[in-house]
Amino acid sequence: MLSLFGCGGTSSIPSEGVFGSKWGTEGTGAGQFDMPNGVAVAPDGSVYVLDFQNDRIQKFTSEGVFVNKWGTDGTGAGQFDGPNGVAVAPDGNVYVTEMYNFRIQKFTSAGVFVNKWGTKGTGAGQFEGAGGVAVAPDGSVYVSDYDNDRIQKFTSEGVFVNKWG
Repeated sequence: MLSLFGCGGTSSIPSEGVFGSKWGTEGTGAGQFDMPNGVAVAPDGSVYVLDFQNDRIQKFTSEGVFVNKWGTDGTGAGQFDGPNGVAVAPDGNVYVTEMYNFRIQKFTSAGVFVNKWGTKGTGAGQFEGAGGVAVAPDGSVYVSDYDNDRIQKFTSEGVFVNKWG
């Protein structure tokens, strides 16, 4: 089950922790989850949830109404193996990191595949554990690479910019 606190179309949680809403049950159907392990709120209030064991992303309204889902198990474009981090850019594009495919995928807000980048390794643009992801106001994408103990920065199109750690 997914619980959100004070999620009335905003990504902030009130300091008093007022309960907002909850939705979902265990399963594989629309609006159901098997190990939801990431959530991101878009500028328009849409909520994107990583459904780790189901290898997919689900999109909801801020009130928890199911909108869309995408992804299946695999290595191809739009497929996932251990989706691990999710972020929404100011332009509405959705970025997803993958634990076992060692990459980042970019989608439109409707779930249409746009781009992917990354491979297994220790070099620039490679990952040993693509984890958390965040998108800056300028569109830069930051990814934690936990087994390489570093952060990597990319353009919104996946071009490597810098790494540290």
